[in-house]
Amino acid sequence: MRTDYCGLIDQRYLGQTVVLQGWAHRRRDHGGVIFIDLRDREGIVQVVIDPDTPEAFKLADSSRSEYVLQITGLVRGRPEGTTNAKMISGQIEVLAKDIVILNKADTPPFQIDDENLSENVRLTNRVIDLRRPQMQKNLRLRYKVALLVRNFLDTKGFIDIETPMLTRSTPEGARDYLVPSRVHDGQFFALPQSPQLFKQLLMVAGFDRYYQITKCFRDEDLRADRQPEFTQIDIETSFLNEEEIMSITEEMARHVFKEAIGVDLGEFPRMQYDDAMFYYGSDKPDLRVDLKFTELTDVMKTEEFKVFRGAADMEGGRVVGLRIPGGADFSRSVIDEYTKFVGIYGAKGLAYIKVNDVSNISNDPDNSGLQAPIVKFLSNDALKAIIERTGAQNGDLIFFGADKRKVVDEAIGALRIKIGHEKGEAGGYFTKSWKPLWVVDFPMFEYDEDGKRWNACHHPFTSPKAEHLELLKTDPGACKARAYDMVLNGWEMGGGSVRIHQADVQSTVFDALGIGEEEAQNKFGFLLDNLKFGAPPHGGLAFGLDRLVTLMTGAESIRDVIAFPKTQRAQCLLTNAPNAVDEKQLRELHIRLRNPVQTA
Repeated sequence: MRTDYCGLIDQRYLGQTVVLQGWAHRRRDHGGVIFIDLRDREGIVQVVIDPDTPEAFKLADSSRSEYVLQITGLVRGRPEGTTNAKMISGQIEVLAKDIVILNKADTPPFQIDDENLSENVRLTNRVIDLRRPQMQKNLRLRYKVALLVRNFLDTKGFIDIETPMLTRSTPEGARDYLVPSRVHDGQFFALPQSPQLFKQLLMVAGFDRYYQITKCFRDEDLRADRQPEFTQIDIETSFLNEEEIMSITEEMARHVFKEAIGVDLGEFPRMQYDDAMFYYGSDKPDLRVDLKFTELTDVMKTEEFKVFRGAADMEGGRVVGLRIPGGADFSRSVIDEYTKFVGIYGAKGLAYIKVNDVSNISNDPDNSGLQAPIVKFLSNDALKAIIERTGAQNGDLIFFGADKRKVVDEAIGALRIKIGHEKGEAGGYFTKSWKPLWVVDFPMFEYDEDGKRWNACHHPFTSPKAEHLELLKTDPGACKARAYDMVLNGWEMGGGSVRIHQADVQSTVFDALGIGEEEAQNKFGFLLDNLKFGAPPHGGLAFGLDRLVTLMTGAESIRDVIAFPKTQRAQCLLTNAPNAVDEKQLRELHIRLRNPVQTA
């Protein structure tokens, strides 16, 4: 029915008659000549309708925004001075001979090219929102990335195997989405948080190179880079160690970025988890921001200033400085804004020192090259140590974090990113570039103060480093995992580990986690039973497809690269889900609501 897409009609078609179909993007009446910008997935072409074709002119005159049209016309060059070099079709226009209105349209809730839309409006009217060129571009890039991944993994001998969506509930770190069974009274399926256990079973079954691009489900608090249902590029291998797994997946990342958006990611440096937390307060540091923490905990253990001394003496406490080059120019209002910002992460305040003259370091506020309310509370030795360790120069500013380690890392880490992105380009400590890295040697466990027990940092099937096996029994907190994350520009692109394939090691890990034999069998029996039948050494990595494409597009949220996403309250505004269901459906599932709601 059509000869080509609107956005692909160019000078090659000059003098030809074409048949085009699409949506009326914009209609303009210029003194008896009507112009319609016809839009489809490839872009826009300008159509001219003049009174010499009365029937076509009449239909064009009655057409409105988003009408679906078929237009037959002659391709000709645009008049001089009216070309548009930014468009493929910018050198030509189509002189309409015939118009067919394929379908009329109600007035849309917003103009397709309106960039000032609230997210609620966009998500409520998602079908119209998806017509916008940027959304079309985003989803087409998502398809291209997925295709590149599939083709790459195929060349490496991986095969795509689907795993179940209805499975059993297992503890994997977040809440499960539960699905009641109609057939089995009072019992539930769970939607998978990841294919973790099934892909390990596939390794035992002998499929030594598996992948799938699959949906995962986690009922957790949401933010810009989280959704209750998201898409993983899930990869698992047998008989490869972590270096080999990282090599294949790094090669894949390079290939996808190069082919999809023409970006060479360059080198992937390695960074120890401990170093990442020490210098950046984050296990996914954004290396575009050239700011680091300076450790000051030991310096403050002999000071009288209660805020710093209290944190330094606290079990698990930390005091750090963050030097901001040129930051002495920050106004009081800017500092107050940053103080309010770190409060989001639990910080009780934000101490600072402005460095005016490093040759005159004194705790005399009236005669010192250092300017700040806290100067008088610190000894000269402490002030000199701060300047020396941070490397501060005249005109710099130093912010301080002093609290429990978790609060300091999160608050000052977030402040580092915020200042880097807002001020860093002008200040010379932010680079617009792609900064990938591997973060390695994660801890096996983290201690839960509330539950007074160790929890797995990754999952309970992550293998410890061989030299740390004895630490599982004597000092679990010092045990390192054979785990690795691929990080890009402060986002975790993917993470994985080598898995435990030996029953005795798995049993020791369960002991460290306080999981007894009966509990382990109840929760993971189907995996543990099959690991006994000659499980090979295996490991893998999972990429977040949504995050990957978000990074490539520069979108602010993964919701901009998902066709029909949920809000931050896990709602679909398009379909009004979740919603109440009929009482009959509940009876069939043997469910009675404690607090009944109005049924649908």
